Amino acid sequence: MTTKIHMLADTFGRPLRFRVTPGQASDIAAAPGLLEGQSAGAVLADKAYDGNALRAQIAAMDAQAVIPAKRNRKIPIPHDAAIYRHRNQIERCFGRLKHFRRFATRYDRRTAHFRGFVHLRCNDLAKVGECRFGLGGER
Repeated sequence: MTTKIHMLADTFGRPLRFRVTPGQASDIAAAPGLLEGQSAGAVLADKAYDGNALRAQIAAMDAQAVIPAKRNRKIPIPHDAAIYRHRNQIERCFGRLKHFRRFATRYDRRTAHFRGFVHLRCNDLAKVGECRFGLGGER
């Protein structure tokens, strides 16, 4: 039983939304639901989130898509490397969540229990402003 957690965080590092998906699901499948109804100046994500439909959704939000192009794109789409450097903040957020063994190894059998624990931890991180920026997925 493997799962992935996809998280959306604001510029102040507060987790806004997250989704728990099966481990074999693609990363980009969770992104439209996370971005729905949100507004932003820029959306930062890694290569796994590079897709025309997601870029169109981000453009509809009047936001800049700061997503590096996948290697298999025929025409690479440039991204702002200076802004993209801030994406490591979401990775740091996941790193802080992984300090809790229950999160890192997922002892919970039921997804509802695991989601509840993630809600608690994200609430704690939001209070102290530990993670920042972007859209990220973590196994």
